[in-house]
Amino acid sequence: MLQSFLTVGAVARRSGVAVSTLHFYEARGLIRSHRSAGNQRRYSRDVLRRVAVIRVAQDLGLSLARIAEALATLPPDAAPGPDDWARLSAQWAAELDARIAALQRLRDGLTLCIGCGCLTTGQCPMRNGGDRLGRNGSGPRILLGETS
Repeated sequence: MLQSFLTVGAVARRSGVAVSTLHFYEARGLIRSHRSAGNQRRYSRDVLRRVAVIRVAQDLGLSLARIAEALATLPPDAAPGPDDWARLSAQWAAELDARIAALQRLRDGLTLCIGCGCLTTGQCPMRNGGDRLGRNGSGPRILLGETS
């Protein structure tokens, strides 16, 4: 059976992604095209599902590098199936849970920091006397979940 291919414009319309974005995804190795006899890009239909996965992953805040890792686990010339999606979404759910917990710590810690007015947890005598958290490394140690 002869497979019909989609033009870049058709993929853009059907996926809701700009043509330039499709070119960007292709340059990053996230999707692939074939070239027609006239050297125009043609995409197999499975690219629509791959683009959908990319868009969801980006909306979740995943980096393009992380998305590329995930796509590398999918069949190269077939649309991701339900089992593929279940596996990816389970991995991403764990990452989201960790990010949500970090954001909640950040949200809860902001009011304490703003409440004292110093905005410098590294020197704040109330939260980090003697900069004891500085021994554990740089950065917002309290907001990252460290308390001692």
